Amino acid sequence: MRLFRQSVVSLAMMLGAMTASAPALAAGDLLVAPTRVVLDGARGTEVILNNIGSDTATYRISLELKRMNPDGSLDDVDQATANEIEKAALAMITYAPRRVTLPPNVPQSIRIGIRPPQGLPDGEYRAHMLFRAIPESRPVVATPAEGAKGVSIALTPIYGVTIPIIVRQGSLKATAAISGVARETTPDGLPGLALNLERKGVRSTFGRIRILDAGGKEIYESRGIAVYPEVGGRKVSLPLPPEVAPLVTGALTIQYLEEPEAGGALIAETRTVLR
Repeated sequence: MRLFRQSVVSLAMMLGAMTASAPALAAGDLLVAPTRVVLDGARGTEVILNNIGSDTATYRISLELKRMNPDGSLDDVDQATANEIEKAALAMITYAPRRVTLPPNVPQSIRIGIRPPQGLPDGEYRAHMLFRAIPESRPVVATPAEGAKGVSIALTPIYGVTIPIIVRQGSLKATAAISGVARETTPDGLPGLALNLERKGVRSTFGRIRILDAGGKEIYESRGIAVYPEVGGRKVSLPLPPEVAPLVTGALTIQYLEEPEAGGALIAETRTVLR
């Protein structure tokens, strides 16, 4: 019992540290941290799951494939149509356990490793890890609707969280550039800013977009923006909060930077004037 309690305390401390240094994703009552895993050596890592709900829940863990489109969206890829890079990613990424039952507020680690085959070509390999809730089995009860014949059907939403698992083999480099900065209106009718992120190289880029005013003061930031190797660039649409939109005018500096936990280095920068 003592060893178990020490393990729980250790996992809770790790979850807090990871959440502070890397954003966490949540869907339903499941919290996952970190939101992105990069493996560039033989050593593995862990992802921490935490059930923040009030009831015990069960989750299934699996790997799936996704491809980025030029608009930044991700399409699911059937394994039957996967290319060699995608097949290699699925074959080399290992993880355990593959199913967990979590009491409320008891963290659980998922161990992730890689087994690269002999002679693996240099490159970036990626799969996406899916954490999906398994609903409790409940008996089907026929409940006639009031004043009508038939049965009532209760729909149970199934929540899932997906994070990329990236394997890098060899010394890989990439550069990026920002272009096409322009105002736009979001599908919700709100003000937004659009730009293109152009990528060159054999690996993905990942970071945050920061907008500075003419005096160099930060007025807006959006984190977690990736450009994956299957696209040479992508459009980024930034919804601007009502209090920020009036500030995004005149001489501006737009920066694309690594996330702070990755060093925060500048990836790309452009200056523009918006009227």
